[in-house]
Amino acid sequence: MAAGLFEGQYVWHPAADDRRLASVCVDVRAGRYLSAHEALAESRGDFGLRAHRSLVLASEAADSDLAERWLAEEPTPEAALLWARVAVQRALRAADARDDRAEALERIALTACDRAAQLAPADPTPWVAKLSMARLHDLRDPAPHGLLTAPPGPWQLFSHLLRLDPWNREGHHRFLAFFFTRYGGSVNAAWDVAAFLSQRAPVSSPLRMLPLVSLVESYNPSQLLADRVWEQPQWRSTALAIYQNWLPHVPGYRFTPVLDLAYLAHALFMAQREFEARAVFMAMGPYASRMPWSVFGDPEEQLSRARRSCGLPVPGAG
Repeated sequence: MAAGLFEGQYVWHPAADDRRLASVCVDVRAGRYLSAHEALAESRGDFGLRAHRSLVLASEAADSDLAERWLAEEPTPEAALLWARVAVQRALRAADARDDRAEALERIALTACDRAAQLAPADPTPWVAKLSMARLHDLRDPAPHGLLTAPPGPWQLFSHLLRLDPWNREGHHRFLAFFFTRYGGSVNAAWDVAAFLSQRAPVSSPLRMLPLVSLVESYNPSQLLADRVWEQPQWRSTALAIYQNWLPHVPGYRFTPVLDLAYLAHALFMAQREFEARAVFMAMGPYASRMPWSVFGDPEEQLSRARRSCGLPVPGAG
């Protein structure tokens, strides 16, 4: 799917150019779920699209009773999936805010994930949702052979997910996040897991991006020459390999993978490969994500700085 031309403003909505999803978001905000059922039902055979749509719709429905009402009126796999996604978002939000209701919301979320999995046994998405809560349970299964740091973590849960969908994009990112320092992990463990998982993936897979995600996560502006890390040969070659092997596949996606493109554009820009970064920005069109830019300052300012250095237009110019 072509992203479309930049027309002077960034589009920050997570639906990006999935126009069907953007339309459904309007309905969900108005308390209607029929179009949500249709959008999720048509994604049953495309797990990447199903994960994307269910996550975005959950963010729209999390502050209302739509998911519970829909499930009560129509107990379909799609209704159960949205309820699971919504329940997980609420549980994580409460845990991060140290809300007194966090434990109760976590139990509800686990129940919701189990119900969604029972109604659609082949769908990995409920397991992705459950995996995103692993940091709340502090799961510590022993790591498989092949990791230098052998970090314990939710390996059994992740293995079940991989049996359903070996290259599930969101599942890999949720699993990697368990090892981030902000969730009690370490920089070395996150790098180790990112390298292990990315090397397993096909060269044309967006999962090759996982080391770049870990690099952003470990960014420490107080370290000497912190902004020059991306210029090191290993990181520059990682970004260039993704540019050569993955980017050509992006036009075939059903929606523009904005977050993956943003990490790649950022890495190429920081590695002073403006020519390649320009091509990635053009593939993104007007669509924007807060990450990875927000790690380095105001996301719009950082994105505009990078685009400007690549000779591309930015909002308010001209």
